[in-house]
This record gives sequence, structure tokens and C-alpha cells, in this order.
Amino acid sequence: MSRRPDSGIAAGRSPAHGFCDDDPTRRLLRSRPPRQALAWAGTRLGGPVTSARALRGGMSSAVHLVTVRRADGQREQAVLRRYVRPDPDEPNPAACEARALRLAEAAGVPTPALLAVDPDGTQAGVPALLMTRLRGRVDWWPSDLDRWLGRLAGLLPRIHGTALPPGDTVPRFAPYRQENYRPPGWARYPRVWERAVEISRGPAPDLPAVLLHRDFHPGNVLWRYGRVSGVVDWLGACAGPAAADVAHCRVNLLTMGTEVVERFTVSWERTAGTAYHPWGDVVTVVGFLDDLHDDWGSERLLVEDMLARAVAELGG
Repeated sequence: MSRRPDSGIAAGRSPAHGFCDDDPTRRLLRSRPPRQALAWAGTRLGGPVTSARALRGGMSSAVHLVTVRRADGQREQAVLRRYVRPDPDEPNPAACEARALRLAEAAGVPTPALLAVDPDGTQAGVPALLMTRLRGRVDWWPSDLDRWLGRLAGLLPRIHGTALPPGDTVPRFAPYRQENYRPPGWARYPRVWERAVEISRGPAPDLPAVLLHRDFHPGNVLWRYGRVSGVVDWLGACAGPAAADVAHCRVNLLTMGTEVVERFTVSWERTAGTAYHPWGDVVTVVGFLDDLHDDWGSERLLVEDMLARAVAELGG
């Protein structure tokens, strides 16, 4: 998706990112990193880089598994992430992700450990960070759906329970800006879309601010032997209502059907001990409007139905 490049919605209706790249994307994201970036990584890891393998997944940054050989002959591997696609809504992605990794790791959330960060790209050529490699794989089609949903939902209270530092160190949640706020041409309920835009531009509900992953969905969760081994892709982390993370996952889960979405939500409510707020659906769906203007796939009507229910619940 163009608005949120690493959003998992596309993964549910087409091959995952990194498996069907066009040529420009492949050159930008999957080619061997330039010498400057490899030299920085080698310096930080204590030896020259002997290999760099592109990792599939994601569209906003170039991610490679790098191997170095240290002076004692031992090999060490780490993940090098370079933010090669600037995003005006995320002007400091390396610094933001580094901060989120530190916070989440301190709270016991399964994440990569931060090894080094070059926030402005003066050393690596573009903003970049190094982090430990997590074993595991993305699983969009689990064999035990109920267990998978329960463990997926159970991650969010752990993330949201992370202590936020004082002040404005963590940026505040803000809806993603769109170029076109008009209802999609395929919309059955244009007035619903218009009201949804009004709600998304209005004040957020009076809910506690927590640490948000901001791009939480199955494509950013790694699994190993049926258990979660890590949560990745923290560059959009911010502070805001928990419903924003729940909604982002709800919209992505529509590729599996509305019943799965509701089962996920009930599991989250049970674990979090609170009720879901429909504002999350509204602000999330409106945040995908630029992409939804296209003839966007079979889930578009499910997205509209979700939006209509949320607007109705909010008195729209």
C-alpha cells in the first residue's frame, strides 16, 4: 500500500512484500547495501561485513541480514535497516524506531535488541539502525486459529503496558494525512465516509495514552513453534489510545473474514480488561483512504461495512 508502505492489508490479498517486487523496488530495497552502509555496520559490529542478504518483507525500508567476521574469527549476524524512502509523516524513522525498541525491550515485549543507530544518516548514508536477528516467520494462515488469535491479541496489552517516558519524548498519535478525503468511487454509503472524515479530524476520545506500535498486524509478528518470537517494524511508534493499534489489526484481519475480526477483538477485550472503542475503526479506515480510492480488492466492501458500524456506534 502506498500510504503506509509496510501495512499488512496487502499481504492478505496478494503475495507478501518482497515476493513480487517490481524492478525499481527490487533495486532500491533488495540490492546489496552500498559500501558506506556496510562499512558503518562493520565498524559497529566489530569486523568487516562478509555477506549481506536481503530479507523479504516491507516496502518502506531496505532490510538486510549482515554477517561480519570479528578479529577472533567468530562470525556475528545482525539486521541492518536503512530508511531509503522518506515519509513526511515519519521524518525521523531511525530515531523513532530506536527509541521504541529500547522502551519495548525494557518492558519485556519480544523485540529485536537495538545494537546501533545512525539517526541522520551521516555515517551510513541514510538513516539506519542495527538490531539483533529474531528467529521466526510471519504466519498469516495458522493451523490453530483460536490459539493464534489469542496470542496475537495478548501482545497488545503487553505493548500498551510499556511505561512512557515523561514529557513529549514519544510523539503523539495523529491520523495519517490523505491527499483525497472524498468517498471512494465504489462506495455504497458516501455519507458514512463524509461523517467518518469529520470524526477522524475531530478530537480523539478521552482515553489513556499508551505506547502504540502503530502498524500492528500479523505481518509484523514473528512466530516460532507456535509461539510469538518477536514484534518488528516499530518506526511509527507513538503515544495514543490503545484502540488505534487494535483497529489497525482489525482492518488487516478482514482478509480472513469479519468473524475472525470479532474473535480477535473479544480476545483483546478479555485480556486488556476493557471495551473496544469504535473510534479506532474510523480513524484507521480514513487513514487508508488514498489507497481505497483504487479498485482495491474484494475486502473493500467489508471495510465499508466496518466503517458504517463504527460511525453508527459513534452517533453518526
